[in-house]
Amino acid sequence: MSAPHFANFIRARPWLSRAVQPIANWYANAAAYRQLGLRADDLISEEDETVLKALKRLDAKESYDRIYRMRRATQLSLQQKILPRAEWTKPEEDQPYLEPLIAEIVAEQKERAALDNLEVIKSH
Repeated sequence: MSAPHFANFIRARPWLSRAVQPIANWYANAAAYRQLGLRADDLISEEDETVLKALKRLDAKESYDRIYRMRRATQLSLQQKILPRAEWTKPEEDQPYLEPLIAEIVAEQKERAALDNLEVIKSH
């Protein structure tokens, strides 16, 4: 979460986005999480309090799907196998479902901190 990233910088420049896209595709394939049926947001560590709050906000179906993908990937990893190619997560299916919730929670925390530090000045 707190690690710096250049995604917005790259997205704002179409020429740079086109240049980086093949590298991004290669990296996603090399990471092999799609071969286990996982999505990118499944890789986010659950140890952070913000992520735990975001997981609680997921709807029931998305939460069940996440748990299923994680258990299936764990089983495949233990067996040292990967899914058949037809069952791999496709790039168009690999859309963020947890990051928008995390961003929303971070914004709420910033707003709460700003309101907690609000200073009232009385004028006569």
